[in-house]
Amino acid sequence: MDFSADDDEALRQYMPTQFGKNDASVNVDAQIERARRPVVDESKQAKKDAGSDDDKDSDDDSDDDSDDEDEFPVTHELIIKTHDRAITTIALDASGTRMVTGSNDCMLKLHDLSALTPSTIRAFKTVDPFVTKPSQTAESHSIHQVLFGPHSGGQFLCITATPQARLFSRDGELISEFVKGDMYLRDKHNTKGHTSEITSAAWHPTNRDRFVTAGTDSTVRIWDVNKRMKQEEVIVHKSRAAGSAGMTRMTAIAWGAAAEGGSSMLVSAALDGSLVMWGGEGPYHRPTAEIRDAHVKDTWTSGIDISADGRLVITRGGDDTIKLWDTRKFKTPLNTTSHPSTSSQYPTSNIQFAPNSQSIITGSETGHLHILNPATLRPELVTPVTPGSPLIAVNWHPRINQIFTGSANGQTTILFNPKLSTAGALTILRKAPKKRHLDDDPNLTVDMDPLGMAGEGADAGGKSGAPAPGSFAARHPTVGLTASGRSRDPRRPHIPAVTPFAKSTPDQKYVMEQIEGSDMRDEDPREALLKYAPKAGEKNVFTGAWDKTQPKQIYKDYDSDEDERDSKRAKSKICLDSPFFSYQDNDSLCYVLQTSHLTKQREILARLIAVAQPRRDQQPHKHPAQTTHIDKHTHNPPLSLISTALPNPTSSERHPNPQTIKMSTFLRPALRASARAPTATRAFSSTRAAQLARMTVVGRLAAAPEEVTVAGDRTLVRYAIGTSYGKGEKQKTSWFRIASFVEGAQKDFLLSVPKGSLLYVDADARMESFADKETGQPRSNLSLIARNFEILSRPRNEESPETNEDGLVQEASG
Repeated sequence: MDFSADDDEALRQYMPTQFGKNDASVNVDAQIERARRPVVDESKQAKKDAGSDDDKDSDDDSDDDSDDEDEFPVTHELIIKTHDRAITTIALDASGTRMVTGSNDCMLKLHDLSALTPSTIRAFKTVDPFVTKPSQTAESHSIHQVLFGPHSGGQFLCITATPQARLFSRDGELISEFVKGDMYLRDKHNTKGHTSEITSAAWHPTNRDRFVTAGTDSTVRIWDVNKRMKQEEVIVHKSRAAGSAGMTRMTAIAWGAAAEGGSSMLVSAALDGSLVMWGGEGPYHRPTAEIRDAHVKDTWTSGIDISADGRLVITRGGDDTIKLWDTRKFKTPLNTTSHPSTSSQYPTSNIQFAPNSQSIITGSETGHLHILNPATLRPELVTPVTPGSPLIAVNWHPRINQIFTGSANGQTTILFNPKLSTAGALTILRKAPKKRHLDDDPNLTVDMDPLGMAGEGADAGGKSGAPAPGSFAARHPTVGLTASGRSRDPRRPHIPAVTPFAKSTPDQKYVMEQIEGSDMRDEDPREALLKYAPKAGEKNVFTGAWDKTQPKQIYKDYDSDEDERDSKRAKSKICLDSPFFSYQDNDSLCYVLQTSHLTKQREILARLIAVAQPRRDQQPHKHPAQTTHIDKHTHNPPLSLISTALPNPTSSERHPNPQTIKMSTFLRPALRASARAPTATRAFSSTRAAQLARMTVVGRLAAAPEEVTVAGDRTLVRYAIGTSYGKGEKQKTSWFRIASFVEGAQKDFLLSVPKGSLLYVDADARMESFADKETGQPRSNLSLIARNFEILSRPRNEESPETNEDGLVQEASG
């Protein structure tokens, strides 16, 4: 059978062109056209309010709406409603595909613009910046600023109302948390981080690893992303305002590119109204330029930006003005215009140069977007974005040429022009709406369809926050969840997600039944113990092991009367009527000697020893060679009298209430050293000496030590140490004679010590009183037996040392 060409064409039309399901093509132009917004140019009225007195100039400046549409990307809009409170900041990476928004709800919303569709316009991730907080109920803070680096989209900086900046990856994972400074350090140069809230931050224009922060601690700090434990530089702004004590709050900061081949620049605004500029690469010890009254004092300058060429600086102050400054003549503003401020309620309201620096954009309290001419600061275009809700954050992306705005009602608006813009919102609108599957549960599905494209048709952008007509949310207003995760049913309360350990309050009855010992609070401990009381013929649970050896239980007797125990403690106290002592401790009786008079010191020392003397019927054996004497008429006590202590006696001499006594003199600081020499041993003493006190002596050796034979072949080494107050104090030398029981190498070493050496001696001291044989007058002796000794220094010239009138070696002054 032959087929003609007409038959082939008919067969071709009858047969399908491809296998599988055929989807209807998406009308991209229709979807984009639905996003067109009615452009209302209010620039004429704004120019009149700005003070345009020439009608001809006003007519020349006001062009047709079509010209404005072609000049600025504001003809279309895409609305994203994800936050519950005011949006304070908007940031995009360098490619324009990742958007991060911050809000007063203390949350970050991450959006992937390349993956969104007209029916699924929502954040793919919600991040709590305070992931390191101890619990879910811990305090959170508002988000001030989110910043992507100009040359790196892999991480973004998050500034919250805390002293610590945080660095996150583009997927919302916390990379590092920078250190917080010590708030108790007065000098801010010595702190490692901010000591109070950070208000603003900025990235370095060319270095991807550096950024700067400004805080309310009157400092500007430069950081390296790889060094989170300390900033690189600290710039302290000294306020000159009266009553500020040199401190103020830094409200905004910008880090701009170099101007005419120079270095980058830092420009910061302060609460005292000043505007300060530093060189971006240093030095930072003083600013390169400063304007004290740039804005009114005590008003919050919320926005600051530097032009791309580094020549112009724009500021938005809390005094309802916008001012333009020239960095080459940083004294007076080039232009000033009136603009109502929202910084008192929203301190992050910003202002920004266009990517080509040919325009300036900012929001207003009425929800309008203002595009200003930088030459005159007159509005070129004023268009409503969220009427009735203040416009807080603005961001004009240079690559995709789209304007992103954040409002107080939690709405993010993307303004674009299909003729001028690329990617971003256009990528979303060029995709087909995602169709709903039959198995989709509307209670678990977030329906976000601001353009009304989930049904057959799509209307133009509707009112902010209201579902589009014909959408599932409009037909079922109480079913499903909102974009923020709340239920659409007003009767259902919103329960925030919490940790598994705090989902709800546990049932008390269930806990008492399931957890053993949970009812111990209501149980009588006496009754609980009586349950184990043995019955007749039973074995005692607690004391059954001693039934045969101790049939009658003997328990420790505790005194319930606290006064009785206090009285027992009071009996052991030493009471002295001397005005030269002060009580310091309960367990150890500590006294401070406040006089340098020799007679009084010896009298007090004798009283202490007499009080602390253990009560013994028989004194221990005392070798006559163990005692050396110092006459009571010796001059003032030495500087080396550091402390005197009474150790506890031995077991055979133990007192029922052993005491410890400490005393120290208020004298000038003396050289103190620890005795590192081995303890001297007594080779021929069979009885331990009664240790009544311990004395430390530091002084010069008056003469070479001499060996003395006391009985038979028993010897000791005797030497004298003198201590003086120095030439300026006009005091005579105090002498101490000390005996040491040493033998062998220690004896040879001590005998070889030259005259004039500075010695440290730790000795046992005992005060004795006796009557003079010749005069019959009472006298006192101080016996010193060395325990440890150490040579602190030798004379500089051992052959011919210079000595004073007392025979001591003189030390060199200074």
